[in-house]
Formats: sequence, structure tokens, C-alpha cells
Amino acid sequence: MVDLDFDVVQLPDREHVETGETAPDFTRPLVNDEFWEDRSLSELTDGGPVLLVFYPMDGAFPATYIWKELRDRAWDETYDVRIVGCSISDPYAHRRLIEERGIDYELFSDPNNTVAVEYGVPHDLDGMTGVSEPRPAVFLLDEERVVEYAWVAGKWPEFPDYDEVESALGEL
Repeated sequence: MVDLDFDVVQLPDREHVETGETAPDFTRPLVNDEFWEDRSLSELTDGGPVLLVFYPMDGAFPATYIWKELRDRAWDETYDVRIVGCSISDPYAHRRLIEERGIDYELFSDPNNTVAVEYGVPHDLDGMTGVSEPRPAVFLLDEERVVEYAWVAGKWPEFPDYDEVESALGEL
């Protein structure tokens, strides 16, 4: 058993985007290993299914763990899906994360956390009034942005059941 230097905390229930609902569209800087540009989620889903992964700020251990797992599983090579992330980190931090961790995925930059609020997945940081970041969350969207699979963390920290996500990908 792993000995953690922090407590696992139960997060308050929140209403979030659910399976069968149409996910909100948004436009934010989308960062890759070469550049970034404003892109809308609907532009991405027009090209096929998207796995939208919300995660805490770059540099936090959950971000490293989540992207390492996704990189190792390489679902985009097995399934017809585009994997993109979304966090409060700015484009410069995203570029560093991509370079340092060898991430081949694009990351939306949402410094005000408004996309997480629209999706119902904000996490208010203890002791920092008005400061929030996304809870870890995964939404599998089809070409019409209909949510085919949704998972949202109920504890801090908590990570998706990656086998369950892969099962949802297999059902596309």
C-alpha cells in the first residue's frame, strides 16, 4: 500500500455534464509541441470523437500521473479518437509539460477555469478564495459533442478507471 503524505478528501457533489447530453462548446488556446492557436471544441469533434480530459494545473502530481497513463496506453493509436486536455495552466506551462513529459496530445489553456465551470467540474482550492482548478474528469464526445462516457472525480485526489474509459472507447 502506498503511504501518501496528504489526506484524501471527499469533494462536494456537483451537477456536471452527463452521458447523453451535448457537451458545451468553447474556444480556447489549444497548445501542441510547436505552437498554439485558438480552437473550438466543435472544430475538433467535427473531425471525429474526442476524449476531453480535465486535469489540475501543470506541475501538480495528478497532471503528471494522468498524462503518463494516457501516453502509455496510446489510445489514439488503437481507437478513432482525438485526446485533448484542459486545465488552468497557461500556454507556456502547457508547452513545458508537453516537452518535459513527452506528451503527444494537445492541451486547452483555460486560466480562468470557465470551461470547467461550464462542465460542472471546478475544484475550489482550500485556503484560496476565488481560486479553482478542474477536478480530474473525462468526457468521451462523439462528432456531435454528445457525451458517450463521463467520469468526474468525487475525491481529491482521484483518477479515472482507465480500463473503464478504454471499454467506452471500444464501444464507439
